[in-house]
Amino acid sequence: MRHIVIAFLMVLSLASSSVVATEPAPLESLAFLLGEWESTGSGQPGSGTGTAVFSRGLQDRVILRKSYADYPPAGGKPGYRHDDLMVIHADAGGAVRADYYDSEGHVIRYTVELPAANQAVFLGEATANAPRFRLTYKLEGDGSMTGEFAMAPPGSSDDFKPYLHWTSHKAGDGAK
Repeated sequence: MRHIVIAFLMVLSLASSSVVATEPAPLESLAFLLGEWESTGSGQPGSGTGTAVFSRGLQDRVILRKSYADYPPAGGKPGYRHDDLMVIHADAGGAVRADYYDSEGHVIRYTVELPAANQAVFLGEATANAPRFRLTYKLEGDGSMTGEFAMAPPGSSDDFKPYLHWTSHKAGDGAK
């Protein structure tokens, strides 16, 4: 009986691994994000520096982004640190979504669009009385990655205005 159970478990293991291997991989288009990225701000007063680490998790079913940014004192305001976590995942229909949480208490639900290779646009849900957010990443030809965080005011869900810009380089690549 023990041999039958072991054989059954082996067959089940092989069957489940082949199912995983043949499932579509909607997150593969975001593989350009993977790694540790060091960022510099736009050069404007008050722009920050930081690090974002994109890594696979849950047996490649999610991409996790853990990041922080340090902002120097500016305009009479003290310096501060911003930390956040984003979980990027595919829903049951294969659409890519992301859930964002930060140290300031914000939660943003994004849908993810892939307008071109090595580019991702995270589009926040539109709600009646709150701003709408858009986060864009683009891998440039020189290996750097540019980012932009934009906001649209309540009631004008597509009138995005840039809020933050940054350029990132892979940690340790020496191209800062």
